[in-house]
Amino acid sequence: MVSIPGPSVIPDRVLAAMNRPMPNIYEGDLIEVSFSVQDDLRKIARTERPVFISVSNGHGAWEMAISNTLSRGDKVLVLESGTFAVGWGEMAEVSGVKAEILSGSDPDPVNPEALEERLKADVSKEIAAVMVVQVDTATSVRNDIQAIRKAIDAADHPALLMVDCIASLGCEPYEHDEWGVDITVAATQKGLMVPPGLGFVFASEKALAAHERADLRNGYFDWEPRTNPEQHYKIYCGTPPIQHLWAMREALDMLFEEGLENVWERHRVLADAVRAAVEAWHAPNGLSFNIASPESRSNSVTTILTGDVNASELRRIAESDAGLTLGIGLDEFVDRAFRIGHMGHLNPPMILGTLGTIEATLTTMGAPMRESGVAAAAAVVGAAL
Repeated sequence: MVSIPGPSVIPDRVLAAMNRPMPNIYEGDLIEVSFSVQDDLRKIARTERPVFISVSNGHGAWEMAISNTLSRGDKVLVLESGTFAVGWGEMAEVSGVKAEILSGSDPDPVNPEALEERLKADVSKEIAAVMVVQVDTATSVRNDIQAIRKAIDAADHPALLMVDCIASLGCEPYEHDEWGVDITVAATQKGLMVPPGLGFVFASEKALAAHERADLRNGYFDWEPRTNPEQHYKIYCGTPPIQHLWAMREALDMLFEEGLENVWERHRVLADAVRAAVEAWHAPNGLSFNIASPESRSNSVTTILTGDVNASELRRIAESDAGLTLGIGLDEFVDRAFRIGHMGHLNPPMILGTLGTIEATLTTMGAPMRESGVAAAAAVVGAAL
C-alpha cells in the first residue's frame, strides 16, 4: 500500500482506460475526448476560463504559467508557506524574473495582513504577480486563497494572483472564478488520480491580457497556437498525450459520478480520521502535528512530526515489514517527520489500513502513544457513514 502524497493510487478503471492501441490522432474519438477533458477540467477548477495543457509534470505547468504571463526583469512576490511556492519562484528567477520572498513561519499559513502591507508599500507597482500554493505538500498547510485575494484587492494592487493547486485540486474546495484567481496551476498525479504526465494552467482574462505583452513566451509552452480549436494537434504543441487523455477522461467521469462536492466531503472525512489518529497518538516526545492550527491543516496530506521517534526507521519498518510506503519528510523535515497522503482514490479501508499499520509500527518501536489512533479514526469514519 502506498500512502505518499503523490503520485496517488491510480484506480483500476483509469489504468484500464489507458490500455488501448494508438488511434487516429487527427479525427474521431480522440478529438472528442480531448475537448471534453478540457471542458470538464474547467468544471473541477470551477471556471469558465481557458485551460492549457502541458505534457509534463506540475513543474512544467509552473513554467507554462511563468513564460506566458511574465517578462524579463518583472518581479514576483512569493508567499512562503513551505517548499513549493519558493520552488516556483526559483524557477521564475532562472527565466530572468526577480523573485522576492515574503517570509512565512512554519507551521503557519500565509499571513494576508503581511501581504497587504507589502503590496501597499509597492507604490510603483513593480510586483507583477503573487505566487502561492493552496496546499504545501511538504508542510501540509492549507492557505486561505480568498483571504489572499482580499488582501491584494485591499492594497489596490494590479498583481496577478497565481495559485498552485497541484496538491489540492480535486481534494479541497476551490473556486478559480469566484475567488478572483488569475492563474491556477494543477497536475494529474494527485487528486486527479492519473499518472504523472499532464500539467494544467487555467487563465483569467487578466492573465490572457498579460500574455499579450509577456516576453518570456517560447515555442513549446506558448498559449497562442494552443487556442485554435480547428488545429487539435497544436493544443499539445505536437502529438497528443494519448494514453493520458484516455486516463483523464475516465478519472473525470469517476469524479462526476461521485459528485465534486461529495469528493471534497470524502476527503474531509478521511483527513479528519487521520487527524483524529494523530491527536490520539500524541504524547510527550512522540508524534504531533506540524500544523498547529486545525483550520489550516489540509485535506490532502498530513505532515507528522515524530519527536524522539526516528522517522526514517518508522518508515523503513512500515515498508519492509508491513508493505506500507509513507511519505518522507522534505527539506527541514528529513528524519524528523513523515507524511500521510490522503488524496485522490481513497476510501475508509485504505486509510484505516494505513493508520493501523502505522500504529503497529509504533508499537513495535516502543514509541510513546497516548491512546489508539486507529480507534479514534474509526469513530470519525463511523460517524460519517
